[in-house]
Amino acid sequence: MFKKVKMYDLKGGDIMTLKGNLQTTAMGILPHTDIDEAMRLALSVDIPFWPQLPKMSFFEDMYAQATEHFPGITVDEAAQKIYFEFEQFMEELPEFLEKAEEKATFALTEQYSLVYRSFLQQPGLEKYSAIRGQFIGPVSFGMKITDKDKKPIIYNDEVKVFLYDFMARKINIQYEELRERNKNAFVWVDEPGLEIIFGSFTGYSSEVAKNDYAAFLSQLEGPKGVHLCGNPDWSFLLNQNLDILSVDALGVGHIFSRFTAEIKAFLDRGGIIAWGIVPTLTEEVNRESVQSLVDHLEKLWNHLEQYGIEKKQVLQQAWLAPARCCLVNTDGAKSVEKAFDILKKAADELKDRYAKFFTE
Repeated sequence: MFKKVKMYDLKGGDIMTLKGNLQTTAMGILPHTDIDEAMRLALSVDIPFWPQLPKMSFFEDMYAQATEHFPGITVDEAAQKIYFEFEQFMEELPEFLEKAEEKATFALTEQYSLVYRSFLQQPGLEKYSAIRGQFIGPVSFGMKITDKDKKPIIYNDEVKVFLYDFMARKINIQYEELRERNKNAFVWVDEPGLEIIFGSFTGYSSEVAKNDYAAFLSQLEGPKGVHLCGNPDWSFLLNQNLDILSVDALGVGHIFSRFTAEIKAFLDRGGIIAWGIVPTLTEEVNRESVQSLVDHLEKLWNHLEQYGIEKKQVLQQAWLAPARCCLVNTDGAKSVEKAFDILKKAADELKDRYAKFFTE
């Protein structure tokens, strides 16, 4: 049924397969405050994920989750703020290094994500074609978290080296835990900060940033994926050793699709593109329809076909997803729930339309 499959020979001789096939998934952040309702929605897509619920608890925020055992970090849950002190970092670093080979140092505990631990206990995860985790990337975390002088910690060379290694280990432990429930598990890296990091920033040149990020990706185990909703240096990302690239196709697909040579090379290597097509903001969800969103994708894919990228290849190596997460709607989770329903219908429409592409 599916010709273009990327296979991974993993530890212990296990083989996992990574398929496109217009399967549905979504980014991790949801607006829900009820774990069971969020879990129901997360398990409703073809490739389920563990939800991040920052409205339920500050520790469910993707930045707060990454602070566990990070030296120099203080989390003020009441104020919903994260503080970093370099002096504290240096004081706590020796104790951290003593425990750096222990899995518990990098595992995500219930305190920092009750939802993640609940997801791991869900029945039937092994029946899905794959399951997915996510974790904030080092660039985004390092840009967001600042020291007492409001300087992003990624601009501190001593902290930066630690940061990249710390995040890679966190991601790898999560990957190992998810694989215990489904051999086709993977973790993608949430990196909104990649949209700005390759600009002209004092103390962190574009060339150094790109080399640092390539080295970071090389540390990750299993399929390597990056998700972001912005407009980064697509040429850089498409030329990395990535297996999955999640794109806001609704918002920036017209820009992304211009990189035809890079997209072709990425697909030829077996990569999968997650096309984020369904809006989640209330007014946008109400304005769009299944047909309008399908037409939008068709326009992007037809453009690629004009440049020698067969639509069959694009579809066989495609996932579909919401365009981005959304926490600002005044209707709670209703608009996001509607977006997931539209996503399923759009996927069904495209699978029916192109059924010939998914049969031998």
